[in-house]
Amino acid sequence: MTDIRAVVQERYGKFAASVEQPGPTSGCCGTTGCCDDPITGGLYSPEEIGAIPPEALQASLGCGNPTALIDLAPGQVVLDLGSGGGIDVLLSARRVGPTGKAYGLDMTGDMLALARRNQARAGITNAEFLEGTIEAIPLPDASVDVIISNCVINLSADKPRVLHEAFRVLKPGGRFAVSDVLVRGDVPADVRHNMGLWVGCIAGALTEDEYIGGLRAAGFEEVSVEPWREYAAADAEAYFRDAGQAVGDLTAADGRFFSGFVRARKPLAR
Repeated sequence: MTDIRAVVQERYGKFAASVEQPGPTSGCCGTTGCCDDPITGGLYSPEEIGAIPPEALQASLGCGNPTALIDLAPGQVVLDLGSGGGIDVLLSARRVGPTGKAYGLDMTGDMLALARRNQARAGITNAEFLEGTIEAIPLPDASVDVIISNCVINLSADKPRVLHEAFRVLKPGGRFAVSDVLVRGDVPADVRHNMGLWVGCIAGALTEDEYIGGLRAAGFEEVSVEPWREYAAADAEAYFRDAGQAVGDLTAADGRFFSGFVRARKPLAR
């Protein structure tokens, strides 16, 4: 787990350092960061984009929009696991209002620094960015109303621990609403590897059944997975072709990899 964590931390740190520099950037779930990118493009509405600093959008490495998954109410406490440049924390903070709180948790110092700069640019005071890992959330038991995450849990080498930690910090009745990358069925190792070079988060993707089973084992109920954007082999092949890289046949990837909305609820105390 340490090796995986170090690789992820190094990659995200380099991305954070590049965000405010001229030129293209690339990240885990987004290879280009462009609005027409089939992974990262079109995730946020014009209204959402207008409510945050451009640097927060540029630093978005997600494959979904977890803030669109769930209704947030004034006064609620929200936690974003793997908050990166802070886009989802800032959007959540606006929705829960001054009586609420939005926490972002990240293990990469450069990303935390970038998120805090974005918070200052946005003039948001009801957000806080915490340093730590999603396997050991630095918040008390039953202190959070909603957990969100944007294609980060798949990067963990200990996903059961992440889900148990999420369950621990949620209040009874609290909700889990994340975007993540998932895979359907068995995929040949070479195809998974090559798709992973395009969509970096694929390497650790769980199947739908594994994700649902993991949440239930952690104690969650009302578990569901809603696929919303499939990753086509043709898009990956075009990416490699444009980059001048040769890869094998990726046909077996069609219909197998997708970003999805994963929802669950912590049971009410009995």
